[in-house]
Amino acid sequence: MSDPIRIAVVGHTNAGKTSLLRTLTRRIDFGAVSDRPGTTRHVESVDLEIDGRPAVRFYDTPGLEDAVALREHLARIDPAGQATPPERTRRFLQGPEAHGAFEQEAKVLRAMLDIDAAFLVIDVREPVLPKFRDEIELLNACARPVLPVLNFVRDAASREAAWKELLSAYGLHVQVRFDAAAPFVGAERDLYGDLATLLRDRRELLRGVADALEAEAAARRRAAATRVAELLVDATALRRSVPAAEFADPARRDALVAALRRTVFDKAQRCADDLLALYGFRQGDAAEAPLPMIEGRWALDFFNPEAMKDAGLRLGKGAAIGAAVGAVADLAVAGLSLGAGVALGGAIGSAVSQGWGPLGRKLANKLRDVHELTVEDGVLFTLAAWQLQLARALERRGHAATQRIEAVDGGADAPGEAIAAALRAAQPARSHPEWESGQGAAGALQSVRALWRPAPQREALVATLAGLLQGGFEA
Repeated sequence: MSDPIRIAVVGHTNAGKTSLLRTLTRRIDFGAVSDRPGTTRHVESVDLEIDGRPAVRFYDTPGLEDAVALREHLARIDPAGQATPPERTRRFLQGPEAHGAFEQEAKVLRAMLDIDAAFLVIDVREPVLPKFRDEIELLNACARPVLPVLNFVRDAASREAAWKELLSAYGLHVQVRFDAAAPFVGAERDLYGDLATLLRDRRELLRGVADALEAEAAARRRAAATRVAELLVDATALRRSVPAAEFADPARRDALVAALRRTVFDKAQRCADDLLALYGFRQGDAAEAPLPMIEGRWALDFFNPEAMKDAGLRLGKGAAIGAAVGAVADLAVAGLSLGAGVALGGAIGSAVSQGWGPLGRKLANKLRDVHELTVEDGVLFTLAAWQLQLARALERRGHAATQRIEAVDGGADAPGEAIAAALRAAQPARSHPEWESGQGAAGALQSVRALWRPAPQREALVATLAGLLQGGFEA
């Protein structure tokens, strides 16, 4: 494999250079991201690896802070104009000012003289001021191909048209729209495709990078669907047997229902954490992660109807999803009357118009006088819908985003249909409580969870559900 392509990521202070690199490399731990200007003070490198080898080596550079004064200084270095722009830049770098007043700019220019090309990151929300013209001239003086990357183009304050006009005036006609907070679908392919027009001798390598990134995205989508499918099988198989005498005690019954609810919530939380990790985000690291407000959105109460509505989850053409949770009893056998004090939930959209739904299907073994607690289909739908919504949101999220993750409303029936189809296919798991992860054949928690191994039939069912759920990504 050839040497990696060297790309300097340059631009004005606080334009989103480090955030762009985190998004391109999916390295949430790279560099420091902050709203404060001048966060990056040194040149740092990070590799984009393909098949375990570096294909692109990025250099994150400090922000240009005083290009106007540096342009004036460069003019005094060569008043007769005898030197070429790169020669004049090298003379500056050999002088004392490069280690003093213009130390930050010198770091950028040194990097520019030793790379194959540069990404010029521009925050298009900024007004087009004269200082930006000086920055562009400084970069052009290094005689390296420069590809402008227009950042934050979706923002209401975008001045994209004015920036495009300025860049074209300086010969930078090839420009890429890449919102580091919410990248466009196919934005990475466009980025490397346009870079290939500037680096024709590296075209094949860049095409390979784009293809590999596309394949990685498809693999992440499959992995996400598989993880949600595992949760769906896990929750469908979940079953707790309760002697009728114990179930008749209201306090004990409430405790059993609460324990089941916590078990389901914990399983859903672990799935959400796994999805965040899969897409390069992390939990509980608000001090450094550029997602300080994501907390609370992934820790969703799947059993609270109002929380469901607040989450903005949609079923079909927009019917709000609620979660129906109640206590399980065979009323004809146990002779119990379960009122609103035991029922803990609401209804699934308009599917249930009256009364409280039971927690799962109503199961009782009359001979043993045993009741069984399971998870209702409505709750299963809500679990899968939220996880799929989270995965869809992460698909479209970059590492410059700081706002809370919002549910993605595709405006189509496909996600609801995909989840409903998966839920129907998952029903055989209800007859196999041993398929719940960490459970033994009788449904009792094993002392050592590591001993649990999924049955081949369970793995086959997970694969089937994953195939059905993948359709939800494309809506």
